[in-house]
Amino acid sequence: MQIPVFVSAPTHLNPSQEIVRARIVTLLEEFGFEPRALSRTDYPLDYPLREVAVIARSCFGAVILGFEQFRSLNGVSKLGTSMEQTLSEPRLFPSPWNQLEAGILFGMRRPLLIFREDGITGGIFDVGVTDVFVHRMPDSDPSMGDPQELRNVVLRWQVRVRNLYYAFD
Repeated sequence: MQIPVFVSAPTHLNPSQEIVRARIVTLLEEFGFEPRALSRTDYPLDYPLREVAVIARSCFGAVILGFEQFRSLNGVSKLGTSMEQTLSEPRLFPSPWNQLEAGILFGMRRPLLIFREDGITGGIFDVGVTDVFVHRMPDSDPSMGDPQELRNVVLRWQVRVRNLYYAFD
């Protein structure tokens, strides 16, 4: 029996991002998890957010993959406030669905495992926002870095997921 977990990731990824997503999904499956997500074909006509909540209710944990989906090369942050700032370098943004899906699952008290690409910040990807550690996205080349590091991160998270799952048994 596989334990269902929600995976929040953009539908459209570049080849390098897709390799990382597939690597994480494969690892989840090796640990006995069934990755679940709202796909484009699942979108109801009116309320995709409601469908996310329906899927999330049957999941016992969540993996949030903060891949870059939009890049702003210039702009002004916090326009018209005392904190106004002209951007001096590109700003990277994840899918807004990462924020929505993470919020739903956090509200349901599901254990979160959060990864973000370098340069992704804001909301759920800010350090110290939740009691969850935000991890750097693994490299698309598994030979880069410590190959055991990703397994160890998932191993620590899966204990909380299994505790929640077996508490319902």
